[in-house]
Order: sequence, then C-alpha cells, then structure tokens
Amino acid sequence: MARKTIAKPTPRRRSLDRKEIPQRELRNSVSRILADVARGKSFRITVSGKPVADLVPASTRRTWVPRAELERILREAPLDKNFLRDVDDAVDQSTDPPW
Repeated sequence: MARKTIAKPTPRRRSLDRKEIPQRELRNSVSRILADVARGKSFRITVSGKPVADLVPASTRRTWVPRAELERILREAPLDKNFLRDVDDAVDQSTDPPW
C-alpha cells in the first residue's frame, strides 16, 4: 500500500518590517504603539488571528505644490516641442454651439 504524504500548511507570510499584534494589545498599549509608529515602525493588527489592518506612519510626502513654486517651475521649464499640438488636440477648436 502506497504511503500518502500530507502537505503541511504553509505558515502565513509576515511582512519583515511589520510586527503582527492582536487588537487586544493595541487597545491595552495604544500610547506605546503609537509612539513606535511615530518613530517609523509599522504594525499589522489582527482580530482572532486574522489580519484586518495595517498601522503605518503617516506620509510626510508633500501632496500639493504652492502656486508660486508651480509658476516658477512652469516659467523655467522648457516646453515640450509638441506642447502646442497637444493643447490644440485637447481643446475643441470648433465654433459650432455645443448643443
């Protein structure tokens, strides 16, 4: 009789830089955990052993550019040789009413 091999369950992959913590630990140690997050650490929050959320540091990446800086960039940046053609293609040149 041939011997059957039973596949072992593969362990859940954990992110190398993200510590997994249960919701209970977050609730009981929220100040310490948030201080760790402020220092750059990340956590994966679990409920009943299942991942439900990632707690990561807030992005410090700038999401907007001040108007003066944008104007300076546009003044100093050379225009693409096809810029005017692209604008003409994007703008409706017809004089017919739109309705």
